[in-house]
Amino acid sequence: MERRAFRLNGFLVLLVLLVLGGAVAAIWLEVLGIAWGVLVALVASGFTVVNPNEAKVVQFLGRYVGSISDAGFQWVLPFTTKRKVTLRVRNFETTKLKVNDADGSPVEIAAVVVYKVTDTAKAAFAVDDYEQYIAIQSEAAVRHLATTHPYDSHDSERTSLRDGAEVATELTTELRDRTELAGIEVIEARITHLAYAPEIAQAMLVRQQAGQIVAARTRIVEGAVGMVQLALDRLAAEGVVELDEERKAQMVSNLLVVLCGDRATQPVVNTGSLYA
Repeated sequence: MERRAFRLNGFLVLLVLLVLGGAVAAIWLEVLGIAWGVLVALVASGFTVVNPNEAKVVQFLGRYVGSISDAGFQWVLPFTTKRKVTLRVRNFETTKLKVNDADGSPVEIAAVVVYKVTDTAKAAFAVDDYEQYIAIQSEAAVRHLATTHPYDSHDSERTSLRDGAEVATELTTELRDRTELAGIEVIEARITHLAYAPEIAQAMLVRQQAGQIVAARTRIVEGAVGMVQLALDRLAAEGVVELDEERKAQMVSNLLVVLCGDRATQPVVNTGSLYA
């Protein structure tokens, strides 16, 4: 939709005006003086200054005639309106939104979005205000993301909101689809704030701690069983002692107590017989 507007170097047009002004002053005719004044007023309305990383959307009597992105002093068609659109990379952070995740738990979430305008015509005419448009669409995308993923997932095949890289890629892709019609390119979008809502934060903390304890105990038991198996195999292989099933059971019980206990164990010397 964007196209290049007709333009001339502003300094060149200004130089031509000065030369014509000098000629009119030399002739000094009243009729030429009036024509000169009208010409200056007509031409002067076409001058504009374009800053670096900025564009001007040019309209003539309501009709879009093109855009100028070349920085400097420029001249376009007279009696045109020139709307400034920045091409700089910009970013903003959404407000903290309170939504329910995929498991129905209320969470607080916010994201930062980095974007820039790539089509000035779409940014100027496709939407009323492209800055407000991307802000609203960003909040909608963040809400949709939060409702389709759980805060924390114990299933390795299920993406959670805490999986930063995957969630950021998904959010960026969705925002690009939403903002393309406004001539905006979303460079990056990432979650900046993620927490359970205050009313369930304490309960979820206890749940997370319990989950960590269970996971730690599971690892301890797995390691202890392996160590007990290794000890029995080494004793049998090197012929240190022959153990019947009852003695093996007693040894396994003692080793598991030592290895799995969360406190230091006190050694007890057995001077008697197991069968006494």
